[in-house]
Amino acid sequence: MHRTTSPSLTMGPVYYLWDGPKWRDFHFRIADETPVDRVVIGETVCSKRQHFIEPHIAEVIERLETAGKTVVLSTLSLVTLERESRQIRDLVADSEHAIEANDLSALGLLNGRPHSIGPLVNVYNAPTARLLADRGATSICLPPELPFTSVEKIVADAPTIAFEVFAFGRMPLAISARCAHARSKGKIKDNCQFVCGEDPDGLPVKTLDRQSFLALNGVQTVSHTCQALLGELASLAACGISAIRLSPQDCDMVEVAKLYRAVLDNALDADEAIMLLREIYPTAALSNGFHHAREGAAWAARARDTAHGRA
Repeated sequence: MHRTTSPSLTMGPVYYLWDGPKWRDFHFRIADETPVDRVVIGETVCSKRQHFIEPHIAEVIERLETAGKTVVLSTLSLVTLERESRQIRDLVADSEHAIEANDLSALGLLNGRPHSIGPLVNVYNAPTARLLADRGATSICLPPELPFTSVEKIVADAPTIAFEVFAFGRMPLAISARCAHARSKGKIKDNCQFVCGEDPDGLPVKTLDRQSFLALNGVQTVSHTCQALLGELASLAACGISAIRLSPQDCDMVEVAKLYRAVLDNALDADEAIMLLREIYPTAALSNGFHHAREGAAWAARARDTAHGRA
């Protein structure tokens, strides 16, 4: 499948604990200043954080829609409590907006209803994608660990589905019922005092040899490197990817979105964009290893479209 139009941009949900006003103002800027087409909002990692953003959700939705953005509401990525299960049931029953499932527990409720699949659901092959589509999924954001060869095959074998690729952000790797972030600061999950809010871009974790390894985000584990598929955008567009997902980090995401749009529109060279991205987000090393079937933290110095049979 080859696209005749450039992929759209999706801004994924904020994975980190940002206080309510910061979360609100971030989305106001996304609404007013970015070329993003679709925005996913809602607490995805820890239900205890929901009350920070709850007072601002309505005004954020209104601001985004006034700016012409499509709003999608995210479900939790791990449901362990009846309260959380009830929250998802209410969301599915009451919401007028599209919903993105990030946990299999939401799929039964969404069966037969148009919805999206987030990158936290393991869609590793075309039969899985087609099964989800048969149940109502209209778009799927593929997991960030998939190599390009797998992405290309999935898209080719499931041509009726709109696929997204996770192209910017620390990659979500795991989710747990326990909170290592709280434990690292001498707290327990039930009385965490929201210490994850002290690390708005995740808490870096190093090995005993002091090498950067991972980052903690409450009950979630993310990569210490930032996935950056700027040089790979041309090959992703050519294989049929419909949308490019940007995952919010504690940096100027307005400028990040503009960079990706410029490269997609051939208005900026990928190499120049990569240099600019390092200036915008200097606190995390960039990586694209998974895309090239290498270790995820690796960086292929220049995206090699020719390696995929393209000039």
